[in-house]
Amino acid sequence: AQPTHAVATADEGHASEPASPRHCRPPVDICSLIAYIRPVIRSFRHKQLQALWESGKSRIDAQMHKRILRRLDVLDAASRPEDMNLPGFDFHTLKGFTPTRYTVHVNGPWCVTFEFQDGDAFALDFEQYH
Repeated sequence: AQPTHAVATADEGHASEPASPRHCRPPVDICSLIAYIRPVIRSFRHKQLQALWESGKSRIDAQMHKRILRRLDVLDAASRPEDMNLPGFDFHTLKGFTPTRYTVHVNGPWCVTFEFQDGDAFALDFEQYH
């Protein structure tokens, strides 16, 4: 079956249909976009944090779920720890840890802590570290 929309190829450099206002946007190949997205989160220390990430359900206080998941979403798309330095996250490096651990604030004394090596996040924990 022939596609019903205009498709530009690298060889042609133009659309297979004449340009019109509704065909001015270049097509987007969603399959190619997905190929560039890869998960960054590799491991968890905290079982309930892992459960929240994987299933959306956890014994962690439900009032914190949205804030935790927001931080995990950003971390899972990060290419370096500093990508977590966003307003309200209170991102910083924890002192005295080898390998280096980082933290982002969630609520009150609660934080998500993690290690970041070679573009991946490891050993995610949900803790009161103060």
